[in-house]
Amino acid sequence: MTPQDRFIFVTGGARSGKSTFAERLAAQLAEPYGGRVTYLATSETNDVEMTARVTAHRAARPAAWTTVECPLEVPAAVREHASTAATSGSAASGGSAGPPVFLLDCVTFWVTNLLFAGGAFGGSAPPDEGFNYDKDLLPADEERAASARVSAGVGGLLAARAETGATLIAVSNEVGLGVVPEYPLARLYRDQLGWANQRLAAAADRVYFLVAGFPLDVTALAVSPLTQSPLKESDQ
Repeated sequence: MTPQDRFIFVTGGARSGKSTFAERLAAQLAEPYGGRVTYLATSETNDVEMTARVTAHRAARPAAWTTVECPLEVPAAVREHASTAATSGSAASGGSAGPPVFLLDCVTFWVTNLLFAGGAFGGSAPPDEGFNYDKDLLPADEERAASARVSAGVGGLLAARAETGATLIAVSNEVGLGVVPEYPLARLYRDQLGWANQRLAAAADRVYFLVAGFPLDVTALAVSPLTQSPLKESDQ
């Protein structure tokens, strides 16, 4: 990581250490400016288990961090809190304002929320028994609308980061490394998260992939498929 790394994308499998690594990065980047980080939380507490998880995560964050609940409007949250975060950091450090530091955790939940922002697929509520939709194909117009919401959200986030000059660490999951999902809705989710991850990673200054707690610097390891040489900035 270098001082020029203003957008860092962190991905990996479940329980691979992504969030812990991202939190350490955020603390390190914010330390010169009073240690203040704005944590963008995208999960929703719809059941007891998720409520317990969110409560535990909140308790573990440093007191100087600010948590912003934004299950859908992540770009708006970046714009709204960028100037406040920079000013607070300047006052706390007693020096000049540094770039506001945002930690988005996570893109995975955000994409889920965007997919369902238009209501349940097929015009009906989720099944009462169990948590799986049936295997019928999804309505094409609803698929297109859901995909458009994800694309617009990702584009809006990249624009907000560029406009504000903020430092952003975004955490996501790699969900496409296993079997092809059985249900159309699950396949739609896998595809949309995969495209979102690709788009965010392509725009990032640094990309890390976590394996069993060990971060791999994907940016340094990346090679061009044609020349087998490291990708140049113009190739990304």
